[in-house]
Amino acid sequence: MLLDNILAILCDSAAAGAGEAQATADYSGIIMIVLLIAIFYFFMIRPQSKRQKKIKEERAKLEKGSRVFTQGGIYGKVAEVKDTVFVVEIAPSVKITVDKNCVYPATEEAVQDAQQAANK
Repeated sequence: MLLDNILAILCDSAAAGAGEAQATADYSGIIMIVLLIAIFYFFMIRPQSKRQKKIKEERAKLEKGSRVFTQGGIYGKVAEVKDTVFVVEIAPSVKITVDKNCVYPATEEAVQDAQQAANK
């Protein structure tokens, strides 16, 4: 009888210890997932959204005469700005219509490289 009581107490304390270990393991899994999401946000999502915001602001500043390049790699000057498109002059009297989302401001170095390549 005494031995049964001791075994019952030991089993109950072992079960309680296992339950606490299980609860700790559950919380550590949740904490790990939250940390992974936070790391993913700060190293991938946030910088990408900042980059997109900067590009959008630069596109808003484009006006007639600005040097640009298209997503397809065509360099030119903005001839006309419309609501959703730019008319880009890529050569004298050669104009193309390009969606605003496919146009990026050209840096001076890129413009010079494109001009050198055209002269060769």
